[in-house]
Amino acid sequence: QVQLEESGGGLVQAGGSLRLSCAASGFTLDYYTIGWFRQAPGKEREAVSCISGSDDTTVYADSVKGRFTISRDNAKNTVYLQMNSLKPEDIGVYYCAADMSLIVQAMCKFPYANHDYWGQGTQVTVSS
Repeated sequence: QVQLEESGGGLVQAGGSLRLSCAASGFTLDYYTIGWFRQAPGKEREAVSCISGSDDTTVYADSVKGRFTISRDNAKNTVYLQMNSLKPEDIGVYYCAADMSLIVQAMCKFPYANHDYWGQGTQVTVSS
């Protein structure tokens, strides 16, 4: 079965950390641009961070710069999102997506695009 699956979400206190994983099965993530997106209740989906499939160039939303780090481990066919210093405004469902055609900058501009693959999402809750 070809799919992306997110994991690692949960409940954490403000200031805490979580590491999200985006694991691919049925295909290899090599050369795919990967994006992490989130959607809070009642809000539009937004891009959080994206990573290139060619040279690991990264892009971050201003709201998470310096706190979140995206990385990929092609040997494990997985992309990670390390989230530190979490804030209540980071609450939401976090999705990963993979796209073979978009460069990293474009990937993060299209949170609703019909990317090649989307995961089902993982919930992140931050208590204040």
